[in-house]
Amino acid sequence: MNIDAQAANPGAPTASAWAAVFSMSLGVFGLVGAEFLPASLLTPIAADLGISEGMAGQAVTATAVMGVFASLTVASFTRSIDRRVVLLAFTLLLILSNFVVAAAQSFPVILLGRVLLGIALGGFWALSTALVMRLVLEADVPKALSIVIAGVSAATVFAAPLGSYVGDVLGWRAVFFGAGALGIITFVVQFLALPSLPSLGHANMGTIFRVVARPHVALGMIAVLLAFGGHMSMFIYVRPYLENVTSVGVTGITFALLAFGLANFAGNYLGGVLVARSLRATLAMMPLLIAAMAFLLVSIGQSYVATVVLIVIWGMAFGAIPVAWSTWISRAIADEAESGGGLLVASISFAIAAGAAIGGVILDLVGIQSVFIVNGIVLVLAAIVVATGVGASRTAPAPV
Repeated sequence: MNIDAQAANPGAPTASAWAAVFSMSLGVFGLVGAEFLPASLLTPIAADLGISEGMAGQAVTATAVMGVFASLTVASFTRSIDRRVVLLAFTLLLILSNFVVAAAQSFPVILLGRVLLGIALGGFWALSTALVMRLVLEADVPKALSIVIAGVSAATVFAAPLGSYVGDVLGWRAVFFGAGALGIITFVVQFLALPSLPSLGHANMGTIFRVVARPHVALGMIAVLLAFGGHMSMFIYVRPYLENVTSVGVTGITFALLAFGLANFAGNYLGGVLVARSLRATLAMMPLLIAAMAFLLVSIGQSYVATVVLIVIWGMAFGAIPVAWSTWISRAIADEAESGGGLLVASISFAIAAGAAIGGVILDLVGIQSVFIVNGIVLVLAAIVVATGVGASRTAPAPV
C-alpha cells in the first residue's frame, strides 16, 4: 500500500501490506543473523585460517564499514528504482555473501563476502523505516516497526547459539551455507509479498547534510555511535570471554548466547512499552544498564550462573535500544525518513565497525576483561549524551 492508496482508503491496512512487513522482518532476520555469525564462530574460523581471534573479528568490521557507505548512499543512488526491486536485490546479495564466505579458503575472500553483506545490510536498513511508513497507516507505524525490528531479536535468539552449536557439529562453513539457504527462502517470500513501491525520487547526498544540520540530530548520532559501539564491541567478543574468564565449553557458550537472544527478544517488546512512557529515559537508561552489566561481568564473571544472569539483563536492555532509536527517527526526521534512516544505519554500522576493530585490538593486546571495562565507560558516556542533549520530540526542518 503506497501513500496515495492510504489517502484513498483510510481504513485498516490490507493483509498484503502486513505480509510485506513480515517479509521485511524475515529479511532483517537473515541479514542480522549473517552479520553476527562470526561472533559465535570466532574460535573455529581463526583456527581453520591460522589467524588470531581478534583478526577473525574484523570480518564483522568489514561488513559494518561497507554498511556505512551503503546506508548513506542508497537513497540517492537508487532514487529512480522501485523499492521492491531494490529490496530483492539486497536479498540476492545476502545469499551470495553467505555462499562466498562458506566456500572461502583465505581470510581476504571472507572479507569480500562480508563486504557484499555490508552493502545489503546497510541499504536494507536505511530504507526500512521509510518503507514501513508507506506500507501501513501512520497510527500503525510503531507496531510495524516493532515487527521489523523483531527480526533482529529473533536473529539474536537463534543465530549466535545455533551457529555455535552447528559450527561445533558440522563445521563453521556449514553454518554459512545454511544462512545462504535461508536467504533463498527469504527472497521467495519477499518476491511474493512485497508490493510495488515506486521511488519518491527526491533524495540526494545533500539531503544527508541538511538532516544532520537539524537541532539534536548530530548529537543523537553521537549517542548512537557510543551506545551501539559499546554494546557490539563486547558482544562480538563474548565467546572469548566465556571461554577464558568463565571457562565454559561449547554447550555453556550456546546456552548463554541463547539466553541473551531470548532476553533480547523480550527487550524488544519491553522497549515499546518504555518508549510509550518516556523516549528520552529509555534512550539514556538502557546503555547505563548495559554498562553496569559490563562492570559486573569483569568482577564476578568467573561464576557461570552469575554470568548468565548478567547476560540476560544485558540482552533485555539492548533489545529496547533499536526500538527506541527507530522511534526517535520516525519522530525527529519524519519528512526525510529515507535519509534519516540512512543516517541512523550509517551511525550504527560505523559504531559496529569501530567497536569490532577497537575491541579486537584491546583483546589481542591486554585481554578480554579490558574490552568490557573500556566499553562500559563508553556506554556511560552514551547515557550522558542522551540525558544532556538529545531531544525526544519532532525537530524542525533546517532551512534549505
